[in-house]
Amino acid sequence: MNHAATDARGTLDRWLTSPRVSAIPMPRGDLSPPLLSFEFFPPRTDALEAQLWACIRRLEGLRPRFVSVTYGAGGTTQARTHATVARLVSETSLTPAAHLTCVGAARGEIDEVARRYWDAGVRHIVALRGDPPAGQAYVPHPNGYAYAADLVAGLRRVADFELSVAAYPETHPQAAGQDADLDNLKRKLDAGATRAITQYFFDTGVYLRFLDRCLAAGITAPIVPGIMPVSNYAQAARFSAMCGASMPDWIGRLFEGLDDDIETRRMVGAVIAAEQVRLLQANGVDEFHFYTLNRPDLTYAIARILGVRPAADAASGAEGPG
Repeated sequence: MNHAATDARGTLDRWLTSPRVSAIPMPRGDLSPPLLSFEFFPPRTDALEAQLWACIRRLEGLRPRFVSVTYGAGGTTQARTHATVARLVSETSLTPAAHLTCVGAARGEIDEVARRYWDAGVRHIVALRGDPPAGQAYVPHPNGYAYAADLVAGLRRVADFELSVAAYPETHPQAAGQDADLDNLKRKLDAGATRAITQYFFDTGVYLRFLDRCLAAGITAPIVPGIMPVSNYAQAARFSAMCGASMPDWIGRLFEGLDDDIETRRMVGAVIAAEQVRLLQANGVDEFHFYTLNRPDLTYAIARILGVRPAADAASGAEGPG
């Protein structure tokens, strides 16, 4: 074992035994396995398609509540998203949720996409405003749905979809402020959304305080926390800076010296995410949405740590290794 890995494991041991948010109870050992859902993104090449379907098959046995498939900026992956979702319906036991956005399309076009999903057997849509193409500001289509709340209301007229929307514990980067962002979330839920799924976060206290604010605003729909497993700290830090998700300094310290040690990075990432879920479970949260990045192994390992077993293991009552 190299010195960097030894130092990282020592840091990890100290981190696990020292509380960081004193107001949050440490996880108990008697918590039930949580409900999970997973997010995938549609492939752009044949090689990435093979990687996606290997990921889907790896995670399918964990029996997630649903799996979502993203939609590219400016609606650029509409055909690939639809093809992936349709294949999920026809070839797997999974319940797919298709992302659908307002960007760059008229109401009639979006309604037609939604009808095609319904005809394909899709009953769950993640309704989002969406991002414009890189480098462009968001401008509502003159004949389209201006924002996600309008999209939710429109989809409610198309069919009886289950509708999820986005929530931002640390405030959307383009929002006028915290209160305005919360008002927007309430409009989406009042328009008919079933639940909200949050942007990922790493500070558990951020999410719990956000829940308090939601309740104070009269929001009672489920707010499912988004979890992003991290194995490449530098990459995660860059992406987080762009989307407004803060990364506590202690996470960076855990990954110090591990640039060339991918296995230890994966172990650190698995423990961080598993403890994050357990802390939230100890506070009464029992459903979580994992951003997989089409890489199944880390999500699969975290699920096992949390007691979520493949269907075959659960049916037999057998305990797998580790």
